Amino acid sequence: NKNVLGSIGGFGGVFDISKGTYKNPLLVSATDGVGTKLLIAEKLKNFKTIGIDLVAMSVNDIIVQGAKPLFFLDYIAIDKINEKKVLEIIKSVIKGCKESECALIGGETAELPDVYTKNKFDLAGFCVGVVEKNKLLPKKNIIPGDIVYGLPSSGIHSNGFSLIRQIMLEKRYSYNKKFNQHKTFGDLFLEPTKIYVKSILKILSSCKVKGLAHITGGGLEENIIRILPHGLGASIDIKNLEINSKSSIFNWLHNSCKISQKEMLRTFNCGIGMTLISNKMEMNKIMSVCMEIKQPIKVLGYINNKNSISFT
Repeated sequence: NKNVLGSIGGFGGVFDISKGTYKNPLLVSATDGVGTKLLIAEKLKNFKTIGIDLVAMSVNDIIVQGAKPLFFLDYIAIDKINEKKVLEIIKSVIKGCKESECALIGGETAELPDVYTKNKFDLAGFCVGVVEKNKLLPKKNIIPGDIVYGLPSSGIHSNGFSLIRQIMLEKRYSYNKKFNQHKTFGDLFLEPTKIYVKSILKILSSCKVKGLAHITGGGLEENIIRILPHGLGASIDIKNLEINSKSSIFNWLHNSCKISQKEMLRTFNCGIGMTLISNKMEMNKIMSVCMEIKQPIKVLGYINNKNSISFT
C-alpha cells in the first residue's frame, strides 16, 4: 500500500506511519504460529489456507487491543524448499493480509535440513498495528453487569490439533472420511481461522466497547479472564456454544470422542472465535451495527464479581 517504502530485496521492510491520522499513536505487536495444524496440511498436501491461519492468529491478537494492523511478516522454516509448497503458503499469507487490509512487508524462508526432517516445516508470523492511545483496549471500567458477546468462529481455528490428531489415530479415521454430506474431516480441520479485523474495526468505530478477547488456546475460560480487572469474572450460558449443536465438529468431539466438557472448554473455541464486552446500554447499537455489516453475534453471558469464568 501507499505506506510501504522500498521494494522486494531490501534487508528490512520500511513503513511510513506519518500518513496516518493519529494524535498519540501506540504501536501494538504480536507474533504467533499455527501449531500442529501444519501436520494435517502436510498429510493432505494442502497448503492453500494455512497462511490465512498464520495471519489470523496475529492480526486477531492485534485487533482485540483496539489496534488496526499495519504490516505483517512471515517466517517459513523448511527442510528443503519445494517451490509449489512454498508458493501456496505465501499465496495464502497474501490472502490473509488482504482480508486484514494489512501490508505484507517482508519475510524469510530458511532451508534447514539439519533441523527439520523430510517434508517438515514450520511457520511464524509477526504483525504490528497502531491505535490511538485513548482507544487502547481493554478498558479499566469493566464492571459486573456488563454484557459478554460472542462472534462465531469458522471452525476449530488453529488450536487443539495435537488432541485431534491423537483422536484420529486412535479411531483409525482417514482425514478423507466424510464428516457430513458436504465436507470431510480434513476439510473441516483445514478451514482457515476467521479474520475479524474488518468487523471489529467497524464495531469499534460506532460503539463503546470495553474489551475484546481472541479465543485461542485455553478457550473461553482462560482468554476472557485475561482482559478483566482483578476480582471480576463472567458467567457464560453454555447453550450458546456449539458443544450442543448436533451438526457441529465440537459436538462430535464432545459426544462421539468422549472429551469432557471441561476439556472442550479449555482446549477449543467451541464455536466462538472472538468475545466482546460492553455495557447494557450499547446492546441495541452493537446488534444494529453487526446486522448492517452482516456479522453474526450473540449474547454469551455477563460480567460478575466471582473472579473466574463459569459456565451455566
